[in-house]
Amino acid sequence: MAPSQSKPALGSAAASRERTIRGIISQLTTLYLSNRTRISRAVYITLFVALVNRIRHAIAEQKAASAREAAAKRDGALSTSTISDDPADGTKRKKKVELNREFFRSLLRLLRIVVPGWRSKETRLLISHSFFLVVRTLLSLKVAAMDGAIVKALVKGNGREFMMRIVWWMLIAVPATFTNSMLSYHQAELSLRYRTRLTQYIHDKYLSQLTFYGISALDDRIKNPDQLIAVDVAKFSNSLAELYSNLAKPLLDMTIYTFSLSKSVGGEGVVFMSLLVQLSASVMRALTPPFGKYVADEARLEGEFRFQHSRLIDHSEEVALYGGHEAEKDTLDKGYFTLIKHVNYILRRRFYHGFMEDFVIKYFWGALGLLLCSVPVFVKLPGGGPGGTGTAVMMNMGDRTESFVTNRRMLLSASDAFGRMMFSYREIMELAGYTSRVATLLEVMDDIRAGHFEKKLVSSSGSAGIENNEAVLKGRGKVVESKDIEFINVPIISPNGDVLVKALSFSLKQGDHLLVVGPNGCGKSSLFRILGGLWPVYGGGTVYKPPFADIFYIPQRPYLSRGSLRQQVIYPDSLRTMRSKGVSDGDLLAILKTLQLEHLVELYPEGWDAEAEWRDALSGGLQQRVAMARLFYHRPRYAILDECTSSVTLDTEKIMYDKAKSLGITLMTVSHRRSLWKYHSKILQFDGQGNYVFTKLDADKRLKLEDEKEDLDVLLRQVPEIERRIQELTAA
Repeated sequence: MAPSQSKPALGSAAASRERTIRGIISQLTTLYLSNRTRISRAVYITLFVALVNRIRHAIAEQKAASAREAAAKRDGALSTSTISDDPADGTKRKKKVELNREFFRSLLRLLRIVVPGWRSKETRLLISHSFFLVVRTLLSLKVAAMDGAIVKALVKGNGREFMMRIVWWMLIAVPATFTNSMLSYHQAELSLRYRTRLTQYIHDKYLSQLTFYGISALDDRIKNPDQLIAVDVAKFSNSLAELYSNLAKPLLDMTIYTFSLSKSVGGEGVVFMSLLVQLSASVMRALTPPFGKYVADEARLEGEFRFQHSRLIDHSEEVALYGGHEAEKDTLDKGYFTLIKHVNYILRRRFYHGFMEDFVIKYFWGALGLLLCSVPVFVKLPGGGPGGTGTAVMMNMGDRTESFVTNRRMLLSASDAFGRMMFSYREIMELAGYTSRVATLLEVMDDIRAGHFEKKLVSSSGSAGIENNEAVLKGRGKVVESKDIEFINVPIISPNGDVLVKALSFSLKQGDHLLVVGPNGCGKSSLFRILGGLWPVYGGGTVYKPPFADIFYIPQRPYLSRGSLRQQVIYPDSLRTMRSKGVSDGDLLAILKTLQLEHLVELYPEGWDAEAEWRDALSGGLQQRVAMARLFYHRPRYAILDECTSSVTLDTEKIMYDKAKSLGITLMTVSHRRSLWKYHSKILQFDGQGNYVFTKLDADKRLKLEDEKEDLDVLLRQVPEIERRIQELTAA
């Protein structure tokens, strides 16, 4: 009997404990409801104090960051060099993509470009976009209330009310769908406007003051500007336009939905749930990989892979002649698989991060939301009855169902809004990657326009050679606009940083035709790059030269632009510029007749308006004659001719030079052809050892001396044979 008697005793003890727990919960609930106002005030005051403290810490961190940056600038100013020779220097200066002060400063600069003012079209689009975002949120609130009313009518079994609610629900769908379409249109239009503004801004800087040349030839911080301008700018614009919608809409939704929920379930309940959500969000943020850095690296690898293909296209003939297709294939495969390896790594990180995000956002927060929605059902809150009358009344089944469905719908919307904000953190990091790359392009262009270049140098003399040249490379001479050309103690620098000539000095007046000769790598091209304004004047030298428009350059392989036959002759002028100069097609035809090129106009049915890939359509000799026609059209005061007659006959060469001199053009020629000597009166000769000679050129006398020198060279080569023969005769 003892065991059977112990069972009721245990049951009564359990029931007693349950009644005790229920009593405690009931007392705590009663105590909470009686002091609800004080508790709510205490919670709100605590949150306000925490917010103020956080703002104070943020301001202190910003001040400390500014002080550190200023100190770094002071230290850097003491050791800054114009050209870098440290192989690891690029990695030291490489930006770390993260949400820091540098990111917000770069983003603010880009925002000032894409949204230039309050009266711009972009501002009007943003205002209109914001208006439709508010309308969409308000419509969502209305739809949530209508959902609750529909379910309430269904639970009550009121068919007439149910059908009326369905009709109203369908009617409100019209403005709701229109609003969604307008939001999509505004986002696409904003992206397009951002890209247009930014591309125009970059083009204005990139194609002025020879910045495009400085980026590719004098600075190696930007490896693929075409990728940045054509691809990364578009991605930045899309990301920025999407981010505004993905941040503004969730923030607005959370604010309105949270306020509406607080009226139904109590403000302190919402605050408590928000704290739990914030805690879990902080954990997720701490575990989120640096997607911004991943995106920036992926864009860089994409650009390098694209550049490798472009390089193969540009040098396809040389690669084919060398039979280097296998080596190029290995290079391309290496670039592609490096890119794919990085992309696969990102996919794996996104998989684990997405798993964590979905679990927390959809299920953990969903469970918390269900607990929050059940508060009005299980707890009688003051002001929480249907209709918000301010008194605690008993709700019937329909009222409870309506309240639960409405709150549940609003909570799902608020949870979705917060989830989108969490997802937007990854989008912000991706935006940070695009912002970093585009901002770096703008910074490098600003540096180049200011005359600051950074390039890793590989001197032929090793690191010691670069150290010896450091003072020359850091120094800057001056350029003075003048009618004539004069170099005063100007160092001639090679592209890799070698000082070819320590101090070049010579003067040239208009009408003094100059011939420049010397071995390869002696500084001939560097001289003309300085004269053309492509390279800065290093050291403390001074260059007097005419303005840029008075000097025309013709290389050995002339540049033929895309466009008509007429544009090949008048480049870089446009048709309107040509007309404003008073030049007609007949004048151009006369120039072509001088060079025996008039058949080109008759060759195509469109005549002057014919378009073709002129680099492939014309032979090397025809291209050089077209380039000379371009010179005759522009008629500059000075012309730099760099082996520009290497593919034409001597008769054509004579026509070219005689016509140029008759037009009053002062010629500066680089050539090894002895037939050109007679067209020049001065000679600048480099020996390749850092020495040079500048003197008058007597073509006839120099030709005789060269002939005599060649005869003596032949005789000298015969000396060993003569000595051997003398020894044989002596021995005999």
